[in-house]
Amino acid sequence: MKSKILIVDDEKDICDLVELNLVSNGFENVKSVFDGKTAIETAAAWLPDLILLDVMLPEIDGLGVCRILKENETTKDIPIILLTAKSREYDIVNGFETGADDYVTKPFSNKVLIARIKAHLRNKNSDEILSYKNLTVNLSSCTAALDGRKLNLTFSEFEILAALTRHPSKVHTRSELIEMLRGNEGFEITERAIDVHIVNLRRKLGEFGSAIETVRGIGYKFGDEK
Repeated sequence: MKSKILIVDDEKDICDLVELNLVSNGFENVKSVFDGKTAIETAAAWLPDLILLDVMLPEIDGLGVCRILKENETTKDIPIILLTAKSREYDIVNGFETGADDYVTKPFSNKVLIARIKAHLRNKNSDEILSYKNLTVNLSSCTAALDGRKLNLTFSEFEILAALTRHPSKVHTRSELIEMLRGNEGFEITERAIDVHIVNLRRKLGEFGSAIETVRGIGYKFGDEK
C-alpha cells in the first residue's frame, strides 16, 4: 500500500511498535515524529494520507495539533485518528470537537487500528457519486458539496452523510452508525458521539441541515424528497 501514514507519539517504543504493525500489514510508506511542533511541520510538508496522533504530547498536545491541522487549508482534509489512554465519553467527544476523525484508546488491538486505518482510506478506491436534492457526495475524493459549495467535514461526518445520502428514506439507527464508524473490530464510540456528529452536520449544512430528521428513540434519516 502506497498510502502515507504519519505516526505522532512522544514514546519511541510505541512509534516503533505501531510502525512495525503497519509495515507487516502492507503499509510501505510510514514516518514517525515525537512532538506536536514537528508533527504540524511534517504534516504540512509531507501531506500524509492519514495521521495517527497521540493526545499526550510535550509543548503542543494532540488536541492542539489536531485543531491547528484542521484549521489549515493545506492539511484540513487529512484524516486524524487520536491515540490515547483517555477513554471517558467526555474525552472522546472533546476529541471529536477538535476535528478528530476517529478515537482509539490505549492499549488497542492491532486489528482494531488496522481496521480503522483501512476504513479511512477505502473510499479513495471508489468513484461513486451520490446525490440528494442539491447535495452531492463524492466517495472517491471523500468530499461533499451543497449547491456546488464544498463542505468542510470530518471523516466521521462524511461517513454519516454518505450513509444518509445513499439510502435517504432509510432510518439509520444509532447502533448501525456506531458499527459503520468503528468497523467490525470494536472501535469505541458512543451514541452521544453520534449525536454530536449529527449536530455538527446540521450546523455545517445550514438551512439544509433540517433535512436530517431525528426519529425519536431510533436514529436519523433524510426527510422524504418533495
